[in-house]
Amino acid sequence: MWYRRPDTSIDKLRESDSEILDELIDHISTFYPKAYEALCAEYKGCALNRSYYRYRLACRFIRCNFAQLDNIPDFSDTCCCSFEFVPCPLRGECRHEMVICRPEFDHKLSAAEMPVLRLWFNGLSIDNIAVRLCLSPHTIHNHIRHAYQRLNIHSRAEFVRYASQTNLFS
Repeated sequence: MWYRRPDTSIDKLRESDSEILDELIDHISTFYPKAYEALCAEYKGCALNRSYYRYRLACRFIRCNFAQLDNIPDFSDTCCCSFEFVPCPLRGECRHEMVICRPEFDHKLSAAEMPVLRLWFNGLSIDNIAVRLCLSPHTIHNHIRHAYQRLNIHSRAEFVRYASQTNLFS
């Protein structure tokens, strides 16, 4: 596995790259829990060797979701994945398709927050969202604030970028 560093240099991913592997595995387990569970089950035979196990989990996730080493970053600054179509001979037959390959994003937003955030994403103000959803502006503000905390986002621009990159509303 090869990857591009933030300084644009290219390096080979190794079992000893524990910081990168830990960050990637943490990201997968947080935002793609079904993929993480499937990866753990797939590689449980080597789980006793922790560094090799984590390396295998990361390599499989990368192989299934990031086709080539190109100039398009696979992860944004906010750690959102930019999945690519990976030509696989098992496409349509693999039991891990749409689980490990092209996994479902788990945004951890509540059902009450989603309609508020959809309207917020579309550019409506807090007052307009409150009128449209028959809620108080204070409630709307709290939904947005809690969602930002959970997603580790600090501004509307960051949220719009995040929602676009993760296809949150499509």
